[in-house]
Amino acid sequence: MPLVNLPAFAPDLIADLERLGTERVDTPVIQPAEPFLDMAGEDLRRRIFLTESETGKSLCLRPEFTIPVCLRHIETATGTPKRYAYLGEVFRQRREGSNEFYQAGIEDLGEPDVARADARAVRDALTVLKNRLPGVAFSVVLGDQSVFEAVVAACGLPAGWQKRLVHAFGNQAQLQRLMDDLSNPARDGVFGPEVDRLAILGKLDDEATLIAHIDATMEATGYSTNASRSPADIARRLREKMELANTRLDARTLALLREFLALELSLAEAPGALAAFAGKAGLSLGAALARFESRVAALSATGVDPATITYRAAFGRPLDYYTGLVFEIAPAGESLVLAGGGRFDRLLTLLGARERIPAVGFSLWLDRIAGVKGAAA
Repeated sequence: MPLVNLPAFAPDLIADLERLGTERVDTPVIQPAEPFLDMAGEDLRRRIFLTESETGKSLCLRPEFTIPVCLRHIETATGTPKRYAYLGEVFRQRREGSNEFYQAGIEDLGEPDVARADARAVRDALTVLKNRLPGVAFSVVLGDQSVFEAVVAACGLPAGWQKRLVHAFGNQAQLQRLMDDLSNPARDGVFGPEVDRLAILGKLDDEATLIAHIDATMEATGYSTNASRSPADIARRLREKMELANTRLDARTLALLREFLALELSLAEAPGALAAFAGKAGLSLGAALARFESRVAALSATGVDPATITYRAAFGRPLDYYTGLVFEIAPAGESLVLAGGGRFDRLLTLLGARERIPAVGFSLWLDRIAGVKGAAA
């Protein structure tokens, strides 16, 4: 028996999703925990309800639908392209409201025309909301993780720093801390005691010497018999820590990153602004900008006016599996997110798909939609 009531408009909403050319799917409420812990992101990880099977396998109550729908697609091997619709309960620890609530949405898997699929996701989310909330004006905020990744890569940062910055995309506070670290000189002890000790001994200068030292230490302590990582793996990580802590960006590059992250304007104007930024900065962003421009054109082709959407360069969503487009929709002038989604091209491969499957989707918060509907009545 559900702990929360399904909103009365749910059948009409499902009918809306089916009219958009989707196949309705259901997934189990109890899910394997590992995919969510590994791929969903820190924000969701700390709100998952965990449990165990009789054999000790980690399980959880379904905290979202994207991963379960993708797992189901892989298990059923139904081929692509596929457009799945879902509606059901999700379970998350929340400070306000019920820990159990309903979500619905669409996962669009395997569409080779990425720009078309991205535009369709935004259009479909808006269509469903407008059907359920006639007369309500909406604001749409859009970001693009792949453009941010291209900017970071073009700045010439070490791979470790690129990974850190991309992982923090969408988390303004964490991104600011990392950029502050990149702008400040390294302090004594910044590497951690073990790296500092090896640096003092001069053992980090030569990789072969470092590996031999770690190997000898592991043998002497007996750790090698239970080690999950080889001496070469440990040496690589220690050298990476030192490289990361030693990396400092010049003032010009830091200013470029901050200038990019401050971009916020109409999506209709964004392609030109991004091209102008890249040209002035001398950065090569060709492929990422071409994909961005194609999406803007595809949105226009679906009937969504890019001038009504805000592009925010620093905007991301708190899920680790996004790779490109990210967007959220709220009532105009409010921060209450009613729908959100994005592109997750790497997720299905990470979950076990034998080939790369491009994917995009969105979810709708039914309790929030019901609240807005009630307030507008």
